[in-house]
Parts: sequence; C-alpha cells; structure tokens
Amino acid sequence: MKFKMAEKSLFAILLRSPWWISLAMSLAIGLVARALLSPAYFLFGAMGGFPFVVIAVIAAWRQFNAPSTAHVAATLARIGAMSWRDFSAALEQALGREGFEVRRLDSTGADFELLKGGRTVLLSGKRWKAARLGLEPFQALEAARRASDADSCICVTTGEVTDNARQFAAAQQIRVIEGEELAQLLRPVLAAVKP
Repeated sequence: MKFKMAEKSLFAILLRSPWWISLAMSLAIGLVARALLSPAYFLFGAMGGFPFVVIAVIAAWRQFNAPSTAHVAATLARIGAMSWRDFSAALEQALGREGFEVRRLDSTGADFELLKGGRTVLLSGKRWKAARLGLEPFQALEAARRASDADSCICVTTGEVTDNARQFAAAQQIRVIEGEELAQLLRPVLAAVKP
C-alpha cells in the first residue's frame, strides 16, 4: 500500500512552501514550550517541533535541487523547438528512465501506453507545442482510456491549459505534465544531447 499525503494537509502545504517557514514553526513551538512548560517538561514540549524540522530539511533539499527559473525556461524553449520525432523519442527515453515500459500507439487520443507495476497509463503528447490546450485532447484521451481500460492518463504540454480543460482533467483524474515538471522529466535526456 502506497501512502499518499492529502494535498491540503499542513505538511503537504509546508513541503510546497519555502523551507524556512517549517523551521520557523519548529522554533516557535520550542519557544512556546519554553514559556509555558516547567523545565522538567520543556524537552517533551519542544519535541513537538521535530516533525517541522524534518519537513524543513525535505523542503530545503527539494528547493536547492530544483532548477532555476531561467533553466526551466531555456529547457521549455528547447522542447518547443523540437520536432515530434525528436520530442517523442526524448519523452520515450525519459519515461523509460522512470521505470516505465513504453509502447507507442497509433491512436488519435493517446500516443504512448506506459506499463509499470501492473498498471497501464495512457499518455498524450502530440499537442505539446499548442499555445492553448482546450477540452478536445483531454476528451479524446479519456475516451481512449475507457476504450483500452487503462488505469489512468497523462497529458504533456508546454502551452497553457484552458480552465475548462483543467477542470475536465481534474474531474477525470488526468494528470497534466507541464512547465517545470516537464523540464525536470526531460532534463536528464536533453543534457545527454547537446543542442
């Protein structure tokens, strides 16, 4: 069974926030324990801040290893300049590095079938260059998922996703890989290939 943290839980929010906020919360708990508890119990009260120290370390690790905004923009520009043949090959290689068995599909709704751990995921990426991605590609991907009885779907884009399309994707649990996440996924593959 895989543990998944609730997206709106305090710890999930702190993991997405700057690392120093979690550290400040830990220090605040320690100060409150110092002010309100007797010296015999201070240590027990201060230990309540320990989970926030752990979250601060995890958040700091993620934030210091994340690429800069300029690097993400440069990577996305490079991705946008690629042909479908080059982009699909890079995407296939990156997904293989993530542990997926990748099969190309000849379908209007999905471009790849990804297999991992007994789960099947359909991926649509052919419209990665579209400036605005509307509802149609998400509906086609969902129809392909139902037809193939896949477990889930992913849509890859460098463009803007319309509000209607984003709401449909959320309702159908279609994961959208865009922006920094796409740059992170393809970074190892693109680093190996000089521009």
